[in-house]
Amino acid sequence: QVQLVESGGGLVQAGDSLRLSCAASGRAFSLNAMSWFRQAPGKEREFVSAINWSGDVTDYADSVKGRFTISRDNAKNTVYLQMNSLKPEDTAMYYCAAGARPFEMGRRLSEFTYWGQGTQVTVSS
Repeated sequence: QVQLVESGGGLVQAGDSLRLSCAASGRAFSLNAMSWFRQAPGKEREFVSAINWSGDVTDYADSVKGRFTISRDNAKNTVYLQMNSLKPEDTAMYYCAAGARPFEMGRRLSEFTYWGQGTQVTVSS
């Protein structure tokens, strides 16, 4: 079965860094955009970042621009999110997702078909 598994979350102090990983299995996603979303308690799931199929085009929410970097390794079927200068407001469950169709990229939840179970990121002040 197709499966996305996130890892790398944890409890850190403000200003620290974390590197999230999302490993896919069951099929290759080398032709699909990959993305990260997050959801904090009481809030809706929001877009964080996305990367196109070849890894040369990236997109970031304004709230994380300049601090987070998305990357991918298609040979490993894995996408990463390097998070630097973490803030308490970054606290959320982080989910990775694979694009529904090859080559397409966007920010909408409906544009991503496969989702992981999430990894918790907690940033203390």
